[in-house]
Amino acid sequence: MKTHNNEHISTALLLAAGTGSRLYPLTKSKPKCMTIVNGRSILERMISSLIYHNFKRLIIVTGHLEDYIRNFLGNQVGSMKIEYIFSPPYKTTNNIYSLWMARKAIKEPILLLESDLVYDKYLLDYMLYPDRIAIAKMQPWMNGTCVTIHQSGGVKAFIAGNKESCCNEDKYKTVNIYSFSLNSWKKIVKRLDKKISDGKVNDYYETVFADMVAEKSLSLKDVLFDNKLWYEIDTLKDLAEAEKIFPLHINKFNKAVAQPKPNGCQQLINTAISPEKTILALDVTT
Repeated sequence: MKTHNNEHISTALLLAAGTGSRLYPLTKSKPKCMTIVNGRSILERMISSLIYHNFKRLIIVTGHLEDYIRNFLGNQVGSMKIEYIFSPPYKTTNNIYSLWMARKAIKEPILLLESDLVYDKYLLDYMLYPDRIAIAKMQPWMNGTCVTIHQSGGVKAFIAGNKESCCNEDKYKTVNIYSFSLNSWKKIVKRLDKKISDGKVNDYYETVFADMVAEKSLSLKDVLFDNKLWYEIDTLKDLAEAEKIFPLHINKFNKAVAQPKPNGCQQLINTAISPEKTILALDVTT
C-alpha cells in the first residue's frame, strides 16, 4: 500500500520576486527568470520540465516586473494551473519573505524551486517525492549555502555560504531545489512566521532549514546532482558558462498550435516528442 511519502508531488512553488541586479542590464526590462539561455528562457525551460513530470499546479511568487511573467504564462499551461502571489516589498526583502508569502496557498506536498536555475528535466525524476534536497560537490564556480551529509545519507547540517567554508571534500552545495511533505511544510511555516515577526525579512530561508535540521525537526534526503546538467545563473559570467552547458535549442516539434500572448510570446504545445507527455515550448519574439 502506498504511503504518503511515496506519492508523486504535483505542486511546485517558484520564487521569482527578485530584481536580478547582478544580471543587469538584461533584467532592466524583464524579470531574471526570463533571461534567455541559448534561445530559451530560464522560465520556459523550467515550465517544460514541470509539464513533462505531470505537475498540476504551479504557484509563482512574483515581484520585479511581475506582469511580464503573468502575460507570458497566463493562468494555465497544458494541464498545469498557474497561480501568482505578488510580494510588495520585493526590493527590500530576501527569499525568506517570498517563501513566507506562499504560506497560505500551500496545502499539499511541494517542490520548491528558485527562478535562476537551468537543469536537465530528467533531474527532477529524483525530486518528485517529499523531503528531499538537491546537492552537488563544491566546484570553483559555486558559492552559497552548503550542507554536510551523514555517512548513512541525509543532511547532517547546513553551513552558511562562502567559498572558504565550503571547499572541503565532505561539503556539498545546495542546488536550491527542495521537496517537502505537508507535515514538513507546516513546521517550516511556523518557523517562517517567527522569523518574519522578528523582522528577519532579509535572511535566507536556509536559516530556517538549518535550525530545523540541527534540532532534528526536519529530515532531508540528499539527491546528488554531481556531474549532471544544471547551472545557477546569478551573473553575466554565469550566463556565459550556462550557455556552454546547455547548447542552442533545436525545435523538434512537427506540428504546433500557436496562441499569441499580449507581450508577443507564443505558446507552443505539442505531443510529437512523447505520446504520453505534453511538451511545452515558449518562443519569445523580440
